Order: sequence, then structure tokens, then C-alpha cells
Amino acid sequence: MNKISQKERVFLFENYLEELYSDARCELQYSKDYELLIAVVLSAQTTDKRVNSVTPILFSKYPTLEDLANASTQDVAQILMPIGTFQKKAQFVTQIAKRLVLEQNGKVPNDPTYLVTLPGAGRKTVNVVLSNLYNYPAIAVDTHVERVSKRLGFVKDNATVLEVEKKLQKLYRKDSWSRRHHQMVLFGRYHCKAIHPECEHCKIKDICFKYK
Repeated sequence: MNKISQKERVFLFENYLEELYSDARCELQYSKDYELLIAVVLSAQTTDKRVNSVTPILFSKYPTLEDLANASTQDVAQILMPIGTFQKKAQFVTQIAKRLVLEQNGKVPNDPTYLVTLPGAGRKTVNVVLSNLYNYPAIAVDTHVERVSKRLGFVKDNATVLEVEKKLQKLYRKDSWSRRHHQMVLFGRYHCKAIHPECEHCKIKDICFKYK
């Protein structure tokens, strides 16, 4: 591996991401604010593709937030069965719907402090939702972003998710955080995969700490 500074590594990676994903965006399908929130919650420990296979069915059967709030958890669970941990996620869906209806007039507020209190909505979920709905500057660290950050040596292998987030915030301009997040997700999902990463075709393999 060539000995270059982290600043140079960050610059080369940024240019490569722009080359690969100049129009990077969230791959979860949604048409309403609460649909994105629910889709992100459902995406935990599964793929966006699998979530996109069930949410059209869910939102077709329950076309309004009020419908979801009044839905049977077991009926929702039947729809969510393909994504795993569906019983727990069904509870999250109906509980989120109830709270948004009762507490926020059916809207997803631009308020990270409130959103993180919703069932199944951790820091990553909130960052994804707010960055997409309100252009809120955030870097949501999922498994892809974490893996890529560690392979490129931006953080140590034992860094926590929060440490990864804070480091990436320092490395990139604030106005690029959301864009960089989406690009890194796609890079990790389709190129720098957990198993069988496509290193031989990667233009930045020479600056990767894990490439051999």
C-alpha cells in the first residue's frame, strides 16, 4: 500500500465516490414522510431490497397513518414476515404510527431528540430520515459505512459506530455529509462488500488497509 496521508486518502476516495455515484440517493421506496421512517426502521438487519418488497403491500393495505395506528399487530406481522424479526418490527410500526398521530398530528418532525425516542429508531435511523426529509446534515453509519471506513483506515478496527460517525464528520465538509453517507452505503453494498469485495476492480485498492 502506498504511504499517503489520511487527507490524501480521503480526497482520493471522495473523487472515486463521485465517479461511481454522482446521483447517490436512498434506495428505500417511499412517498410520504412516515413511510420513509417506517422503511428505515424495517431495514435493520435486512436489505433495502427486501424492505422494498413488503412496504408497498403494507402501505397499500393501510394507506394512512391512522390506518396503521389502528392496525392489528398480527396482521402487520404477516406482511412483514419476509424481512425477519417481523413480530418485533410489526410492534414498532403500529407504535410509531400511534405516537405520530397522537403526538405530532401525523407528521414526522424535524426533531432528532423526539425521533430517537420512537420504537426501533436509533441514531442511524434518525440521521437517515432527517437527512432525506429535511436536508439535515448527518452521516448515518450503517454496516456498510462502518466497514468501508475501517478498511480505508479512517478509524481503527475497534472504533464504535459513534466514533466512526464523529470521525467522518471531521473528514468531510458538513454540507456533504448526507451525500457522502449515501455514496458510502452504495459503495459498501455493491463494491466493498463484506464477503467477496470486488477489490481487483477497485480504483482505490492501493490505498486500502485491507487489500492484499
